[in-house]
Amino acid sequence: MSTVPPYRILPGKRYPPGAKAYPDGVNFCVFSQQATQVELLLYATADSPKPLQIVQLNPEQHRTFFFWHVFVEKLPVGVHYTWRMEGLSNTQQSGARFNPQKELLDPWARAVTDVLWQREQNCTETGATPGMRAIVVAEPDGYNWEGDEPLAHPSEQHIIYELHVGGFTRHPSATVQHPGTFAGIIEKIPYLQRLGITAVELMPIMAFDVQDVPDSVAKRGLSNYWGYSTHSFFSPHPHYCVTPLAGTHKNEFRDLVKALHKAGISLIMDVVFNHTAEGGATGPFINFKGMGNEIFYHLDALDKRIYRDYTGCGNTFNCNHPLVTNFIVDCLEYWVNEMHVDGFRFDLASALVRGEDGNPMYHAPVTWAIEFSSSLSRAHLIAEAWDAGGLYQVGGFPGFRWAEWNGRYRDLMRRFVRGDPGLIGEVASRLSGSSDLYQPSGRLPINSINFITCHDGFTLYDAVSYHQKHNQANGESNRDGHNDNLTWNCGVEGDTQEPDILRLRHQQAKNFMALMLLSQGIPMLWAGDEVLRSQKGNNNAYCQDNELNWFDWNLLEKNQAMLGFTRALIALRKRHPSLMRRRFLTGKSSNNSAADITWHGKKLEKPQWDDPTARVLGFTLVGLDAQEADLHVFMNMSEGTLEITLPPLSKRQWCLAVDTGQAAPLDAVLPTAQRPIAQAVYQVKPRTLVVFESTVAETALAAPL
Repeated sequence: MSTVPPYRILPGKRYPPGAKAYPDGVNFCVFSQQATQVELLLYATADSPKPLQIVQLNPEQHRTFFFWHVFVEKLPVGVHYTWRMEGLSNTQQSGARFNPQKELLDPWARAVTDVLWQREQNCTETGATPGMRAIVVAEPDGYNWEGDEPLAHPSEQHIIYELHVGGFTRHPSATVQHPGTFAGIIEKIPYLQRLGITAVELMPIMAFDVQDVPDSVAKRGLSNYWGYSTHSFFSPHPHYCVTPLAGTHKNEFRDLVKALHKAGISLIMDVVFNHTAEGGATGPFINFKGMGNEIFYHLDALDKRIYRDYTGCGNTFNCNHPLVTNFIVDCLEYWVNEMHVDGFRFDLASALVRGEDGNPMYHAPVTWAIEFSSSLSRAHLIAEAWDAGGLYQVGGFPGFRWAEWNGRYRDLMRRFVRGDPGLIGEVASRLSGSSDLYQPSGRLPINSINFITCHDGFTLYDAVSYHQKHNQANGESNRDGHNDNLTWNCGVEGDTQEPDILRLRHQQAKNFMALMLLSQGIPMLWAGDEVLRSQKGNNNAYCQDNELNWFDWNLLEKNQAMLGFTRALIALRKRHPSLMRRRFLTGKSSNNSAADITWHGKKLEKPQWDDPTARVLGFTLVGLDAQEADLHVFMNMSEGTLEITLPPLSKRQWCLAVDTGQAAPLDAVLPTAQRPIAQAVYQVKPRTLVVFESTVAETALAAPL
């Protein structure tokens, strides 16, 4: 330390919240409406057993309205700190849960550590136990952005790749210098480029409680791997940093953002504002609970000891209280302005539209404040448009800019590919960008995030290998996770060496991948699906920080055929603007040109809309201009081979681009290797998707993969 404590203190000021370093010291500010006494505890390091100074705040000098503040002269950056508070104790009536024995984390902290954290001990009402600690960091810190700015990729051009920061490089086969960190991902950016994705969607990277798991899970030595247990919304997760004890959180994350941007890849953060790591009444004291429990959480109107739980996680963040709304918007603007993030995916976003009484609001202040924020005007906004309280808003999430995880797309495509009949009408709607969901309200195809799998549920390969979940390893007696996964195991549950079943599974996986990349809207892949990563049938692997979840880089060689197929389909999508439309298809012709899309059944222009047994569908998609090749797609999810007739072309010829019934490399033929189809008919095998491209100019045929 630059001086010997005790440090001299001054009244300080109420803005900004958090710890703000200045040349002559640090200003601390925190919010608490009902606190009567407040203490600031200063520590030399993350694991110092005792504070180097305890600063008592006098309400007459250190409180303005409901903000408590103090300025500590000559305090250097790098100091760790916590808060303690006393106040009202009548929880049933007031909702306050002050406990002067608990050390509390600054909700506005820019960097935090959890070296001494023991969740179980902090769940008790009595006893002084060490808490997590915040770190005073320099702001501004002189970080060299090298001219970087958030990218401005048009939404329709996005190909999103959801990944877990830790799991992406933690497997020994990753061979990176710093496994499981932001730095580890930087080393793998060339792989992301070769794959062709344009945006990574990182599972939660805001600081979360790794110890937040049920007792039965913790007894197995398991931890919270996914990260949906946030406690510090302004701080990158310390476990994803190389030197977190030095407070390098911000710059390590910025290094990742900058490196991705240099590669032309956007970064979208998965954010969890629906609940926090503090759980319900028996959960730990971390920050919000001990400072403003009655403001930050939904509480029962009659008995405020009871937490309303619309999230399945013990509490619900009270997002539409004015202070909480401001906290959330300020936080998002910080990640965009200071960290150059390109967008956000909101976990259980429907919880955000619940008013203070718990009822849903269309004009929820927080969602509209996010939508209209000038700082967030170019940020991509994605909602998981449901919550655990029964609110399901796919197709109707409040707001216009908000894209949605289209759960209806996922469910329907899983049923269609496994062979359920009578779905082709809705399949056509989903392929077309779900106009039935979004067009009536004036929204666009880009409001639909199309996905088959994500972190929550089976991997792609497990979706074609398992009919039932197998979550016994989680320690919850297989009660956790979804029971109805809309999957088909191709004849055998789980692992098998049967060649015909393995071939069919690979074919079904290709069908799913092709459908997603041929659909209007924004496709999202789950990391590892392109190399057929398996979780052995575990569809809720939230607590498995081990090889069950980690990306095994050996699969790039083992399943190189699926990797090559995925790369080829991504490249096909990129060379066809007609697959990335901002406006909905009409099915009508204009200006003497052909209709933008024509639908087919077993016969040309005769889709079997009203046939309850139909399992086949085709469509012809016209290029947006004369240089773009037309596409003809046919999906045969029946168990018999079909002979289809290709639509006539006056000046071009059809070339086979994709046939999921073929082995590599004939399953996805590169443009330079495509040859015209000699006859106007083609045999489509059972459970097969085929794509034909019309011949185009040489420059287009030679487009790189």
